[in-house]
Amino acid sequence: MEKLQKAIEAVRPLDERAMEETRRRLDRLTKPPGSLGRLEELAVQLAGIAGTSELAVVRKAVVVMAGDHGVCEEGVSAFPQEVTGQMVLNFLNGGAAINVLAGQAGADVVCVDMGIKAQLKDERLISRNVRAGTANIVRGPAMTREEAVRAVEAGIGLAEELAAQGVGVLATGEMGIGNTTPSSAMLAALCGLEPEDVVGRGTGVDEAGLVRKREAVASAIRTNRPDSEDPLDVIAKVGGLEIAGLAGLVIGAAANRLPVVIDGFISTVAALVACRLVPAAQAYLIPSHLSEERGHRLALGQLGLDPLLHLGMRLGEGTGAALCFPLLDAAVQVLNKMATFDSAGVSES
Repeated sequence: MEKLQKAIEAVRPLDERAMEETRRRLDRLTKPPGSLGRLEELAVQLAGIAGTSELAVVRKAVVVMAGDHGVCEEGVSAFPQEVTGQMVLNFLNGGAAINVLAGQAGADVVCVDMGIKAQLKDERLISRNVRAGTANIVRGPAMTREEAVRAVEAGIGLAEELAAQGVGVLATGEMGIGNTTPSSAMLAALCGLEPEDVVGRGTGVDEAGLVRKREAVASAIRTNRPDSEDPLDVIAKVGGLEIAGLAGLVIGAAANRLPVVIDGFISTVAALVACRLVPAAQAYLIPSHLSEERGHRLALGQLGLDPLLHLGMRLGEGTGAALCFPLLDAAVQVLNKMATFDSAGVSES
């Protein structure tokens, strides 16, 4: 718990002076005040995170964390469990949607094994494997509390490493067949919601599969009785290793004063866990898009976040987050490159 505690203590509020300087600069640019909407809000937030109004376009990375889930035994996914490892190899070989979209934005894709069942040997894969997949949450806890802490701390450590390597923005991505089921169970447990409110079709299960997912989530909560006031207990009892790792990544990013762009449903549940552990981390979050997954709007609402994009996506992998990288760059470039009324000789209103 030492790394987790240190990271929690390192998270600070945003720099109000830098934010106010940025607001004043934006209001001096050749446009009506506030007319660039969310771009201006992004610039102010980025300045508060960086602690300066002198912003620059920075290196970016999508961190795709992968893990397997024992609850797949309950028939909750349209795909077999071995697809987790197969897709990770696809990421490493550059063939997935996240590779295309991150590449378009000039961002790195960092693949992390948090708990893949298959033994993958590839030097490009970062191994932080806590255990070979979770246990079936319908029958008992997903993992021990100690394993949950290890997974969270692995995410914190990775954020620290990437910050030290010069990465200035992180994005959360994930891969794990069946992982919308533990994400739904976590959201229901943390927020006192019913399975019908949070369970969606994930990879595209049919009506019978949707019923199985709802029953699995309800059974997992009855069996394990996760404590809504203890996020680590929720992770351990009904969570996933990659979800825990992403929660740690969010905390680690905030502790290192890095913005973190969150992707869809699973990433947002991970961010919710992070913010339950350290509420100040919420200010470092940039919500990318609204997923088609049923519980995503509810999870965003719990964090008070309004997503930038509405594209009807539900893939995961960090794809929605990667699409938002150019918006961050645009916010920075508006601040840096637009003329002021004075410099352009334009009359003010």
